[in-house]
Order: sequence, then C-alpha cells, then structure tokens
Amino acid sequence: MINWILQQLNSLPSVGVYLLVALLVFGEAALFIGFVIPGETSVIVGGVIASQGRVNIVGLCVAVVLSAIVGDSVGYAIGKRYGQQILELKILRRRRAALDRALEGLRKRGPTYVIAGRFTAFLRAVMPGLAGISKMHYRRFLIANAIGGILWGAGFALIGFLAGHALHRIEKAANWVGVVLLILFGTVLTLSHVRSKRREEREETVWEAKHPD
Repeated sequence: MINWILQQLNSLPSVGVYLLVALLVFGEAALFIGFVIPGETSVIVGGVIASQGRVNIVGLCVAVVLSAIVGDSVGYAIGKRYGQQILELKILRRRRAALDRALEGLRKRGPTYVIAGRFTAFLRAVMPGLAGISKMHYRRFLIANAIGGILWGAGFALIGFLAGHALHRIEKAANWVGVVLLILFGTVLTLSHVRSKRREEREETVWEAKHPD
C-alpha cells in the first residue's frame, strides 16, 4: 500500500501531491475510504516527498489539517442526517461491537474521545459519523476535531518528513541498513494490523452471541 501511494504521488507534479494527499485525508471520514486507504499512510508518504524538496512541508501540513477538519465535518453532517442508514452499511454491520464501544466512548468522554479517535485508523474513519449519530453538539465536535486534526495532521506529516531525511542519510552510509529498517517497519505495521483484525473478530463474535437477532 505504501509503495503504491508513493508511486502515485511521485508521478505527480507538486500541486498534484498536495491535492491527492488532501483528497485521501478528506475522503477518509467523509467518504469512508479510510477502510481501504488509511489517511495517515498518504500523509506520511507526503512528508517523505517533502523531505526530497518536491513540496513544502508547511504547505503540506496546512493542506492535511484543513482536509482532515473539513472531511470530518462532512462525515459528522452525514451521520447526523442519515444515522441508522449508515449503521446498516455492509462494511459497518460486521463491526457492530466496535461501533457500540465507540458510541459508548462518545457518551462517556465526548470531545476527548473524538481527539483520541483521530489516532486509530478505524475510529478515524467512523468517529465523525458516530458523533453526528450521537447528537453531539457540532461546536464541541468542531473544537475537538480541530485539535485532533492539527495534532494528527502535522504530526504524521513531520514523521514522514524526518523519516525521509533519516533514510536519505542512511542510504549514503549503507544501503543494506535502510533495507533492514524498512523491512522492520513493514513487519511491525503488518503485525499490528493482524492483531487489530483478530481482536475485532473476537469482539464481533461476542457481540453476535449477545445479539442473535
């Protein structure tokens, strides 16, 4: 996935990089594409490209943050307007246990949960819609959404930016070290994803057993 996004972004002019990263971040919650392409992946890759001097890191951070805030606001509006229909989407019906837990978290911790949810792939894609479904006041959501968007957007863009510089220096010293680090990074991401999927499957099994209808 990272290689594919990197290839697509590298083939674009500077303006295209900004636009594609912004579109992927916007669509993560507004269009639910976060289930297919996690927004943070495109942000990190955008940061790596910025480390090469092809785009400005400050401009990238601004584009990411604004796209995250606007995209989540659209997701909130969709959740508030369509509510139950969204929960009946096939891609969400299989994760009702996680959705119920997220709704409970919103009821208990409100804006704090919105900020924290920004840093989890699944919650980042569904949190705005769930906030709309839960009838959270939009002003409270917007403030929390803006804080989370700034921390997440600027943070992951800078991670990619610094990682790009580090890998460039590593490649000059020893190419094989860079390869090893990339393999380790990919392994960690893969294991984390597998563990998350297994946990979700266990939770869904328990939820289905409690809700046979």
